[in-house]
Amino acid sequence: MNPSVQTTTTMALKDWAVTVEALGAGKQIILMRKGGIREETRHFEVQSDQFFLYPAYEHQKEELLKPDHRGEIAKTLEDWSPEQTTVPIKYYARLYEDVEVMDEEALHRLYPHHIWTNHFATERLKWKKKLPLHLLIVRVYKLNQPVEVKIRDEYTGCKSWLRLPEDVTRLPAQPVLSEAEFTAEVQKIKALVG
Repeated sequence: MNPSVQTTTTMALKDWAVTVEALGAGKQIILMRKGGIREETRHFEVQSDQFFLYPAYEHQKEELLKPDHRGEIAKTLEDWSPEQTTVPIKYYARLYEDVEVMDEEALHRLYPHHIWTNHFATERLKWKKKLPLHLLIVRVYKLNQPVEVKIRDEYTGCKSWLRLPEDVTRLPAQPVLSEAEFTAEVQKIKALVG
């Protein structure tokens, strides 16, 4: 049996809603980050080893997803409109490891372990090419009850990290993958990136 955890932070990492759902469904345990255009440091830095997954609905592009995942963007938009004043938070994550990747071939070997095309991965790697791509290996937990968080002005735009209201701490959540499933996937990914 997988033990439940309690959330312990107000930090959130923002990513495409379709990616958040893939993580929440256990389809992948990795995120690829170089940093948002509006990052204070102009590059990605891990600001917390525990965080909520904040879904972003703008800038999702079907052509950057593998063909069998392209319809999933539409699913994320079924209950969403740009006029909404709240966003649903359903998942929490703990950082297992931040692996810095500079090698395009290693990145392509990860293809079976995520929903994106190789073009997406390569473009992430090549943007600001002197800086490594952060491959975040995360253990994801589903909140027992989703939380609706009011959208603040500071949550909008191309940035990675957000600070949510204090009332999101101490929420119970369950791991989306068993310990054995997660460990097996971590071993595969680590073997592929060296």
